[in-house]
Amino acid sequence: MSAWLIYALLSAITAAAVAILGKIGLQQLDANTATAIRAVIMAVFLVGVVIVQGKFQLVQAIVQDKKAIFVIALSGIAGALSWLFYFMAIKVGKVSQVAPIDKLSVVFAVVFAVILFGEKISLWAGVGVALIAIGAILVALN
Repeated sequence: MSAWLIYALLSAITAAAVAILGKIGLQQLDANTATAIRAVIMAVFLVGVVIVQGKFQLVQAIVQDKKAIFVIALSGIAGALSWLFYFMAIKVGKVSQVAPIDKLSVVFAVVFAVILFGEKISLWAGVGVALIAIGAILVALN
């Protein structure tokens, strides 16, 4: 099995855990405040990972690259907004409806990759993306 597939499956499993644990944890809390606390915990955890991997010295090189830090900052803002909206949605909605709609990000990512990067997708990949969109909508509609 390819490394990318293993990482992608682990990402999917842990993302599912985020939805379930988030729904449990948000029952009596403000979604935005809880998301902020979660972000701090994530930052501390990820800095720890970088330190354990012995890569902390690479931070300076990234910070000095103005374009890289700008794009990373935009990505961080987009990720933060995604999580704010996601946690607000699961607080008031059903995880079984919110999670599939959230996964429309797959469809948007493929469309953006085609438009922005000129990535080519096969007919079957296009059918798969369409099925993801249809499936997400059908699951969310219950």
